[in-house]
Amino acid sequence: METRLLRPEPLTSAAFAPYGDVLECASAKELRNINYGNTQRFHDLAVLDLAAQAGTPLVSIFRSKPLPRPIPVKVMERHPLSSQAFFPLNDHPFMVVVAEAGEFDSKKLRAFLAGPQQGVNYRKGTWHHYSLALDRVCDFLVIDRGGPEKNCDEVFLENENIVIDY
Repeated sequence: METRLLRPEPLTSAAFAPYGDVLECASAKELRNINYGNTQRFHDLAVLDLAAQAGTPLVSIFRSKPLPRPIPVKVMERHPLSSQAFFPLNDHPFMVVVAEAGEFDSKKLRAFLAGPQQGVNYRKGTWHHYSLALDRVCDFLVIDRGGPEKNCDEVFLENENIVIDY
């Protein structure tokens, strides 16, 4: 089986637009001074899509262990009913692997290196790898959908050898 190497690219709003939103101060639609001028609000960073079929917003913390390098890509997931947002709580970069919504195509995988002050909001149906901490255990604040309906599809890449090296 031939190994296919994914080279990560920097995470930018323009490059990530087909998959969702980049959560960072630079992507704010508006900057507001609040709390009597003591706080800057970087306003409206993402479109959260959580209410399908009476879904409710959930706020969680995920603790992710790093995988060995090169990082193997063995499973991808998508959430057909909602968006899912990740923001790192540690001052450390992380890896993002995505493919566009629709029929999964491993040839269209892209990898992005997210900086320590960047998060992502995957659009409803966007294929993505689970959170990929780099070099150490990292915590992520996650905003996603709660509800009784199944909201996670997985595809396993059993017959492919795809790795990320950086």
